Amino acid sequence: MAQPFDLTIRHGRIVTGEAIVEGDVGVRDGRIAAIGTDLAPGARDVDAAGRWVLPGGIDSHCHVEQLSGMGVMGADDFYSATVSAAFGGTTTIIPFAAQHRAKAVPDVVRDYAERARAKAVIDYGFHLILANPDERTMAHDLPEAIRGGITSLKVYMTYDAMRLDDYQLLDVLDLAREHGALVMVHAENNDIIKWLAKRLIARGHTAPKFHAVAHDPLAEAEAANRAIALARLVDTPILIVHVAGGSTVELIRSAQNLGAHVLAESCPQYLFLTADDLDRAGLEGAKFCCSPPPRDAASQESVWQGFMDGTLQTYSSDHAPYRFDETGKLPKGDQTTFKDMANGVPGLELRMPLLFSEGVLKGRIDIHQFVRLTASNHADLYGLSPRKGRIAVGADADLAIWNPDRETRITHAALHDQVGYTPYEGKRIKGWPEVVVSRGRVVVEDGQLHAERGSGQYLRRDAPRLAWPLRRPGTSQRSTNPLSKALADHGCLPD
Repeated sequence: MAQPFDLTIRHGRIVTGEAIVEGDVGVRDGRIAAIGTDLAPGARDVDAAGRWVLPGGIDSHCHVEQLSGMGVMGADDFYSATVSAAFGGTTTIIPFAAQHRAKAVPDVVRDYAERARAKAVIDYGFHLILANPDERTMAHDLPEAIRGGITSLKVYMTYDAMRLDDYQLLDVLDLAREHGALVMVHAENNDIIKWLAKRLIARGHTAPKFHAVAHDPLAEAEAANRAIALARLVDTPILIVHVAGGSTVELIRSAQNLGAHVLAESCPQYLFLTADDLDRAGLEGAKFCCSPPPRDAASQESVWQGFMDGTLQTYSSDHAPYRFDETGKLPKGDQTTFKDMANGVPGLELRMPLLFSEGVLKGRIDIHQFVRLTASNHADLYGLSPRKGRIAVGADADLAIWNPDRETRITHAALHDQVGYTPYEGKRIKGWPEVVVSRGRVVVEDGQLHAERGSGQYLRRDAPRLAWPLRRPGTSQRSTNPLSKALADHGCLPD
C-alpha cells in the first residue's frame, strides 16, 4: 500500500501563524498535506525532536549574477547563490533583473530567466530594476512585465548610471498604482553624496572610512522623506529598502503614524556592523562598504526597535557579492579610493542565523516575529501568499529544521558563496538550520547539498497583499493628502 506522505517531519516545535504546535508535518507532492500529532509514516521520516520547524526563509533583496551600475559583475551566479541561501535556511529568493539605460525590459527579463532556469537549486522570482522609463518601457514593456508576474520594481535615487529624477519617479509610482505593483526605493540624495565625495577626494581623504562620511545619514533621511512625499502625492505604496540610519527609521515611523502607505526593510549589516568597521588597516575597510553604509551603535538600536515595533516589515540580506580584489572591491589595486569600490556586502547564508541568534535567542524578538521578518511578510508584500512563507496545509513544503543549541564560529571557509570573505568572520552565533526542505525535497542535510542544478522553479507572483494601517492604531486607511485628492478629482490620477 502506498505511503500517505512522501515525507513526515516528526516531534518538532512547528510555528504555524501565531501558534506553536508540538507535532508532525506530513508532505505529499511537494506541499504540506497535514499538521498534527502521530501522523502516518512517510516514505521518509525526519526526527525533529527538540528543534524548531520553521517556514523556509524568503530573501526578497539580493543581487545575483548581476552587473552593477559601475560595470562590476558579482561573484555569485544563480547556482552558488541559491546553494548558499539554502544552507542558511532560505528556500526562496527574489533577486533583481537589472535594466541598464540601453537595455529593453523584455531582453533583460529573458536574460536573467535563462540563467536562473539552468542553475537555481531553490525557487526564485524577480524584481525589475528600472533605469530607463522611456515611452516604450512605460506604455508597453513595464505593464507586460507586471502582468507576467514581476509585480515589484526597484528605483534608485542615487548612482548617476541608475538614478531617476523626481518627475520620472512620479511616472513610475503612477504606473505602479494603476497596475498593482510595489515600488522599492533606494533612498539616498545623489547630490549630497557627490558634493561631499568631491571635497573629500580633493583633500586626499580616499580611505574606505570616507565612504561613510560621503554617504551622510542626512542623504538617506532626505531622500526617504522625498520618496514618501512623492508616493503620498499619487497615493501609491512604497517600500524603502536597506534602512540604515536612526533618523530614517524615525522618519518612516512618523510617516506611518500619519497614515502614509510606506513600508520598510533593513538588513544584517545595519544590525551587526558599524562605520568603525570601514576604518580598518589599509583597504580592509572596503569589505564593509555598502550603500547606505553601516552607521553607529545608536542607529543599530533604532533598527532593532524598528523591527520590534513593526516600523520595518522585512529583513533581507541585500547580498551584493563583490570579491576583495581587482574584479570587485579593488578595481585599482592599492590605489583604489572609496569612490572606486563596488558597494555591497555578502550575506545570503548568514541572514537568518544572525537574526535567530541575536534576535530570538537573546530575547529581542520572539519566534513569531522571526518568521514574519524572514518569511511570511515577504510572501505577503511580494505576492507569494498563500503558497510561500507559512507552514499551512496546502502551502509549498518549504521548511527548515533549526537546532537552537548549535554553536557556530563564523568563517568564510564554512560558507557556500563565491565572494571569498564574510564581514562577520569570527563572530560566534547560536542556532542553525540543519535540515532544509524545498517543495518537499530535502535539499540540505548533514552539511550536504541534495539538490540538482536547475531544480528550482520560477515563481510568477501576484499583486502584493498590503494591509493598512500597519498595526498602528489611529492611522487612516487611505491617504488624506489634499493635493492628491485634488488631482484625482480633476482626473489627473487613476481612480
